[in-house]
Amino acid sequence: MSEHEPTWNLDWPRALGGTAIRADFRTEPEDFVVDELAAPQQGDGEHVYLHIRKRGANTGFVAQQLAQLAGVHSNDVGFFGLKDRHAVTTQWFSVWLAQKPEPDWKQLENAEVQLLQHFRGQRKLRRGEHLGNRFQIRLRNAEGDRAAAEAVLGRIAEGVPNYFGEQRFGHNGGNLDLVEAMLAEQGAGKRRRIPRSQKAFAMSAARSWLFNQVLARRVEQGNWQVQLEGEPEPVASGPLWGRGRNLAVGTQLDLESAAMQPWRSWCDWLEHCGLSQERRSLVLQPQGFQFQWQGDDLTLAFALPPGTFATAVLREVAELANRSDRAIK
Repeated sequence: MSEHEPTWNLDWPRALGGTAIRADFRTEPEDFVVDELAAPQQGDGEHVYLHIRKRGANTGFVAQQLAQLAGVHSNDVGFFGLKDRHAVTTQWFSVWLAQKPEPDWKQLENAEVQLLQHFRGQRKLRRGEHLGNRFQIRLRNAEGDRAAAEAVLGRIAEGVPNYFGEQRFGHNGGNLDLVEAMLAEQGAGKRRRIPRSQKAFAMSAARSWLFNQVLARRVEQGNWQVQLEGEPEPVASGPLWGRGRNLAVGTQLDLESAAMQPWRSWCDWLEHCGLSQERRSLVLQPQGFQFQWQGDDLTLAFALPPGTFATAVLREVAELANRSDRAIK
């Protein structure tokens, strides 16, 4: 196990001066609108592409409903990415029908789900293959130093630290607790059978935690946007741990090794999970960033590439409180 107390501090260092305001987050699903940037190619094929708008429903639930309606296995349903439940989102799904008759897709519709369009295509939609996501987010009842907040807002388009969002780690860090439990059992020589999906969540959380450790160290040192000596990528990057040698050398390797040293057991575990080592940019640059005040409410609009988190942008702007008034750091 790692040499630390298993309490998970998800309050990563901020880069743009700290939050100057506090605001309510996701008071209504309409406060968090996400539109997938994607255009599946129409044509003849055994897959059906469905463009769906959902409110208050998660992606997995809609995928399950599609599989049941079509009479296919859950693995026959594809999508580009998981979208938030407490939101209004539009996204694409694919259903492989093979030789099965096409159902009446309108049966899917209810108060939470609306079918916008559907047509045939030739391949399953897979995670991360879309262009990105466009967000429109309303932060309500903002309190604090508006001028200081606008100073930060004016810098957002230059880039923010590309942290993995806290949702990657589960409620109260539950996915990280799972990693520790699995390592403890492994150290004790126990072999409990873990469901594949649960293990996948644990591996993803562990990689994300290690990356955030490195990025937090770089933010603290003020060098998260620059390439250090030994950078293996054309942009400032950090490791997504797995099997293989860290491609960083010199100064960058020393920094990354020091940041991950307390988590060597996690690194060893990931190396034996079959994941290949990759790199991820330290800098996230929102595209088309705009903001507007409406009384005490602040509306933000921007687009992000796949695999990145809107909360990485929001956390630089404000301390957020959700409907249960739990601060989102």
